[in-house]
Amino acid sequence: MAETTGLMYCGHPLRRAGNLIYYGSMADKYIIMMQVNESEDYKDISLAKRVSIQLQLTDPNIKSRDVVVRNTEKGSMAEAIEFATIWLERALNGRI
Repeated sequence: MAETTGLMYCGHPLRRAGNLIYYGSMADKYIIMMQVNESEDYKDISLAKRVSIQLQLTDPNIKSRDVVVRNTEKGSMAEAIEFATIWLERALNGRI
């Protein structure tokens, strides 16, 4: 079994690049991309206020316009990660 480093959530890796969060493995057929579109400061942290979610195909041979399978927008990171987890599990199990 290969060792993984970094943050995992429900058995899938989470990677952050600026305001983009990638959930899932590029080795799988699907991955989730979340983008924090708006945030607000609360005490000494920044909270996501508006998050876009996209279920994407990872096949490099697919045209860029066909990569996004489904998308939505949520009002918090908690709600976004909940949707992302459900979408990713369903997609990887062939139930989209």
